Amino acid sequence: MKDRILPFPRASALPPDRSAPPHSLRARLPSMGLPEFERGWVWLAGAGPGDPGLLTIHALNALEQADVIVHDALVSSDVLDLAPHGARLIDAGKRGGKPSPRQRDISVRLVELARKGHRVLRLKGGDPFTFGRGGEEGLTLAGAGIPFRVIPGVTSGIGGLAYAGIPATHRDTNHAVTFVTGHMAGGSIPDNVNWRAIAQGSPTIVLYMAMKHLDRITAALLAAGRADDEPVALISRATTKDQRVLETTLARAAADADAHAIAAPALIVIGQTVRLRAGLDWLGALSGRILDADPLGERAAQQAV
Repeated sequence: MKDRILPFPRASALPPDRSAPPHSLRARLPSMGLPEFERGWVWLAGAGPGDPGLLTIHALNALEQADVIVHDALVSSDVLDLAPHGARLIDAGKRGGKPSPRQRDISVRLVELARKGHRVLRLKGGDPFTFGRGGEEGLTLAGAGIPFRVIPGVTSGIGGLAYAGIPATHRDTNHAVTFVTGHMAGGSIPDNVNWRAIAQGSPTIVLYMAMKHLDRITAALLAAGRADDEPVALISRATTKDQRVLETTLARAAADADAHAIAAPALIVIGQTVRLRAGLDWLGALSGRILDADPLGERAAQQAV
């Protein structure tokens, strides 16, 4: 884990902004009754999928007060730039195929830092309890008698889909959605996931961290009966300025991902809801893309009335 210190003294937490209009959010933050970050505590917080605008107010409050910020690799630099001067930043990110800190070492480090009286912010990409191993860290803290708070974040399976113009659910396409991780802690394909049951029971599937095993996962879904031409979207670096979205089909997803050099971190969305992107790609519309007002066809539109 790599440490670095931001220069200059730490600013006081959420001071009144007298330059802001009296009814603006910035002016009201100090009076919102947000919790004080006490010494010796650890706050497990989600930083969202990348866009700093998706931080919660609680997460921003935590960033303003933290002495030490232990962050994952997926926490964007734009979010880390919000850390106060003088805060100690510790990079605890795991990177596939590269030397990375072990989860046990990260959890123990949180305990050690809290016992030294620091205000420790454990900042995780997305949501700490959604494929973020925040539960493991929280249990370690509880076992060591360290007080902690959990601050939920916008998980990429929700925020990333929204920025790609793909609803997680829509009454014309799906009334259920399944979130699945694409690899185990050691990097292998999950061996405790019933891919057949998911293929047959969930109209929409959202895969996290699945690029490495995409060919094997799509093969398992196809073998379980999913259609070759089922719509698939691959969303790389969701909600950031580098976001890319590739629309393809289940049979071609792995090959197209390679051909178009879709880079991790990436989400894979499988299901008819991907077709709605033709009418809901609001980011594309900002760049001049013409949206389809009826992406599912006239019949589906009539049924939705």
